[in-house]
Order: sequence, then structure tokens, then C-alpha cells
Amino acid sequence: MPIVTIAQIKVGLNRRPLKQQKVIELIESIKANGLLNPITVDQDLNLIAGLHRLTACKMLGLEQVECNIITCADSAHARLAEIDENLIRSELDALERAELWLERDRILESLQLRAKPGDNQYTYKGKGSETISPPPKTTFELAQAVGYTERTFQQGKQIAKSILPEVKEAIKGTAIAKSTTALLKVARAGSKEREQAEKAEKAIQEAQKQEERQRQAQLADEARAKQRELQLQTLRNVAAQKAAKLKKKELRKHLQPQAKEITPQDVLNTQPGDQWLLARHLVYCGDTASDEFIRCLPSHAALAIATPSTIWRHDYLIDEARVVAVLRMAGYIHQFCTQQRMPFQYELLIGEIYVALFSYSSLMAPQNLIEVEGVEGIVAFLISLYSQEGNFVLAPFIGHGEALICCERMGRICFTGDLDPQHVSQAIARWQQWTGRQVQRGS
Repeated sequence: MPIVTIAQIKVGLNRRPLKQQKVIELIESIKANGLLNPITVDQDLNLIAGLHRLTACKMLGLEQVECNIITCADSAHARLAEIDENLIRSELDALERAELWLERDRILESLQLRAKPGDNQYTYKGKGSETISPPPKTTFELAQAVGYTERTFQQGKQIAKSILPEVKEAIKGTAIAKSTTALLKVARAGSKEREQAEKAEKAIQEAQKQEERQRQAQLADEARAKQRELQLQTLRNVAAQKAAKLKKKELRKHLQPQAKEITPQDVLNTQPGDQWLLARHLVYCGDTASDEFIRCLPSHAALAIATPSTIWRHDYLIDEARVVAVLRMAGYIHQFCTQQRMPFQYELLIGEIYVALFSYSSLMAPQNLIEVEGVEGIVAFLISLYSQEGNFVLAPFIGHGEALICCERMGRICFTGDLDPQHVSQAIARWQQWTGRQVQRGS
């Protein structure tokens, strides 16, 4: 195996980002066993595969390294070899793999190794009369070459092509980057605007007059901006759904061992007017439409969630929180939306529960079906979508403590309460069970 001076190896600018933990693991492995898999370079010593291994060797102070040297006709073939090396690695997430598929496809097309729709791969001719050999490959053959079905391959290319660069940057490093289903939802958001932008961008190239080019450029910019907005909104929605499902699963798993039903006597004797401090959270027993409760609230809550209840004197919430979400069953939501005075934005149907959203600011409705179940799942989804860690969340109807527990688990601060002392005590008991901590009586 050839030995190459590390300083002579050239690393391209379009390499995948280094994963520091992997480099650390390789350092320990090389210390113990040496370099088990040689680095791959081309005949000009351009790195094809092994950036993590090369980095580990550099950090160990090695000056030379074993290399597998392959011959590439040109830089395009060298990049193809590099992509193929990366595609066989299991640590690629769905977004990384999709981007490599698209780049590979485009390089093959530039080298006339990619069949176009309607081409006959056995009679395809080059610029002269010679038949191209090997013949251009179809999508099915390209999918087979990377070990995936044609449908999966096409979906991957759609993800890489349709998601805007700035949206990809927001996705990278998150759980969404690993989910083809979630990525497809983002990619398909704003498809109408993407088509409008592409049409305008093509018109720019064909326009004869400067005025027309400027007009088309403005149309393209507006369409891309709308597409970006829709994709980012969809990204927030799918991320919130994923977080909601995860939190609900964790809560159920944690609470499953509980054998007996929680009763107020298990916790404390709550009376109307009592306030309880649960770490950073506040729980109030009494009328949550009263001045006493309102005086306890922070002045800049991110979200207020009102779970199903027949009592409503809480229009004040719109002045206390940036977004107000009200949950109602079928048959009650229309009446509610026509009777209250809060500025309505839009309505969602999640399972059998309607969620009405209110805000003084414009809110964009989700573009995709929301796949979460139950009040707890919906509450977790809303908290994830409309608030960030450290934000205040208001819940004037404590229910079974859904908002309180979700806020505890997701790093938000909950201000909640209820008229029914039993509901308050049971919610506090659930919080104690989840955290293992005690409560304090407020002043």
C-alpha cells in the first residue's frame, strides 16, 4: 500500500462537515490498532474518502499515511468517486444522502452518462455517429447503483432540489434531517411559488429589455420569499409534531409504573385562593379570570392554552400572550369563535379536537396534516411550535396538568390554575410524581 505525506493531500472545499466525536473515536482506534482502513486519494493526491481518518492522523502528529490511490479521468470523475465513497457510509442522514444523490445525478448528466426521458440507452449517440459507451443510465439503474428503490431515489432528489438553501441550513443537525417523510413535507411546501419563481427566472434569461428583466427578477424574488416562508413554517410544524410525539411517549413511559389513582389526599389540601410554587411554575386554585390570578401573570407570555371547558371569561389572554390557542370539541368551536372578541387567525382540526388560534400578529396556518393524538399531544405540539425554552406559557384550565407537565419537560415556565381544588391537587400530584420534587405554598 503506497505511503503518502499528509501535507501533500489536498482536501476539497465541498467536503461534508467533520463530526468531532467521530474524530476522537478514530484517534483512540489509531492509537490502539493503527490505521485499519487506508485513505483514498486520486492520482493528483486529491482526497476522495477518509477526511475523519486524515484529520485524526494529523491530530496524532503523523506525517505520513497509507493511501489507496485511484485514477480519475478528471475532476468530475474524482468527485463522482468521492460521492460514491460517501454514499456507502451508514452515518449519512437523509438530507445529506439526498444532496449527494442530486449532485451525482447532475455530474453524470454533464458527462452524458445520465439518460434523459425518452432516450434509448442502447442507441444513444454522441455528438458524432459513435454510440456512447457505457450507455447513459436510467433513473431505475441509478437508484439500483446506490442501493435504493427508484421511488426513494426520486424522493431524495426532490428533497435536495426543492428545499431552499437557507431552509436546509435550518434543518442540518436536527432530527428532521434524518426523516425522509418530514423532509418531503418541507420540500413540497410552497411548490406553487417554486414553479412561479422558476418560470420568472427563466423569463429573465429570455427577456430582451432591461425593464422586463427587472420585472421578472422582482417576481422571482417575491415567489422565492413566499416559498421560503412556507418551507420554514412547515419545518416548524413538523419539528413541533416530532417533539410532541416524543414528549408524550416519554411522559407515558415515566408515568406507567403508577399503580394507584392519584387523589388530592396524596398531595395536599388545596383551598380556593391558594397559590403553589412548583419550582419555576405557579399553580392557582380559584377563578383564573379573576384580577387576583391576572396579577400573578408575567407580562410577556409566548402562549396561552385553554383546554376544553364550558366556562369562558378569558378574552384577557390575548393581551397577556402573543398567541392564544383554544381547544374545543366539534359543535362548540363555531359558537366560541363567534362569541369571543379575540382576533381570530385560523382553525385546526387535530384528531377530534378543534384548535382555534388567536393573535394580534399574523400567523401562518400549517400546510400539512398534523399527526398527533390526544390533548397531551396537542398541547406539546402547540408549546413546541409557539414557544421556546424559557418562555412563559399560560394555562387557565389545568385539566389533568397537560400544560404543566409539558412545560416542565420542555423547559418552559407555566402559570396555570383552576376553579376545582381537586383538579389542582391532582395536577400537582402528577408534577411531583414526574419530578420527584416537593411544592411550596405561595404568598
